[in-house]
Amino acid sequence: MKYNNILKGKFISRPNRFIANVEVNGIVEVCHVKNTGRCKELLTPNATVFVQEHNSVKRKTKFSLIGVIKENRIINMDSQVTNKVVHEWILKGNLFSDVTLIKPEAKYGNSRFDFYVETETQKAFIEVKGVTLENRGIVKFPDAPTERGVKHIKELCECMTEGYEAYVIFVIQMKDVLHFEPNDDTHKEFAEVLKYAKGYGVNIIAVDCDVEEDSINIRDYVEVII
Repeated sequence: MKYNNILKGKFISRPNRFIANVEVNGIVEVCHVKNTGRCKELLTPNATVFVQEHNSVKRKTKFSLIGVIKENRIINMDSQVTNKVVHEWILKGNLFSDVTLIKPEAKYGNSRFDFYVETETQKAFIEVKGVTLENRGIVKFPDAPTERGVKHIKELCECMTEGYEAYVIFVIQMKDVLHFEPNDDTHKEFAEVLKYAKGYGVNIIAVDCDVEEDSINIRDYVEVII
């Protein structure tokens, strides 16, 4: 996954979860933040960030904030990119060996999952979660309570009763981490429902990423501890 028109900037402030003030080329610009999580450990005063410049006159902001440097590690913050990198990863032959259909934003009952995949012998629903929270090499999800996340996990269990396979893929938007675990300090219910889902047969997967200023690609599997 490649980005165009990437510039380096300095984080100034975040008035709300949708925008940030970033100094770019000596000018403080209002940037769209492509991640509605708290990200307090990432967006610290004077942090080096990466923004994408857009040329569309229809946009309210000229720039989007997509990455940050934390302790010499580049972390991608774009919550919209995780589905794209998973899509690319699956099409390259990962997770399934003989994909005959991959459908993004697939409906199941009254629900909608990130992907529906078919092979010659399998039918599976997949939910993707982006991970940016890291401390001493341990990465966790979520960084804020997520009732939507709880709902998704429960719905994946439901689809298994009709013979579908189910996957949760945690895309760690950085590399060189130790392991992934649910953040029960922030949202205990999510941690509990994830543990239940694992016992129920939902496949819980974590992968890290090679991240550069202008790109992100899935790298390898990361140990999941629940």
